[in-house]
Amino acid sequence: QVQLVESGGGLVQAGGSLRLSCKASGRTFSRYTMGWFRQAPGKEREFVAAISWSGGITYYADSVKGRFTISRDNAKNTVYLQVNSLKPEDTAVYYCAASGEAVTRTRREYVYWGQGTQVTISS
Repeated sequence: QVQLVESGGGLVQAGGSLRLSCKASGRTFSRYTMGWFRQAPGKEREFVAAISWSGGITYYADSVKGRFTISRDNAKNTVYLQVNSLKPEDTAVYYCAASGEAVTRTRREYVYWGQGTQVTISS
C-alpha cells in the first residue's frame, strides 16, 4: 500500500507559479512511476505529467508542455510539479498517483491516488 498526500495548491493570478508536492509513504516509493492528473469542475480527470522511477523519463500533456515540470526526489519520497505561466484553464484539483507500470499516461494504470490539492487561477 502507498499513501499519497498532495500540498502546495492555492489561488494565484494568471501568469503566476506554484510548486505542488506529493509525499508518499508505505511501500518503496522509488519503484513506482509517478503521475499528476487534474480534474476541473464538470470534466473528466485528465493526465498532466508522469515521471519514471529513476526520473530519467518524463511525459507531459500537450496543454502543459513547456510550462509544467515534473521531478522527484526518491530520498524524500516526494514528487513535485512546478507549474508556471498559469492560465485560468489550469484551474482544477490536482492529484498525484502511483503506478507499478513503466511510465504511462494511462489513468487506469495508476493504482494509488492522493486526495488532491486545489489550484485556482484568477484572470
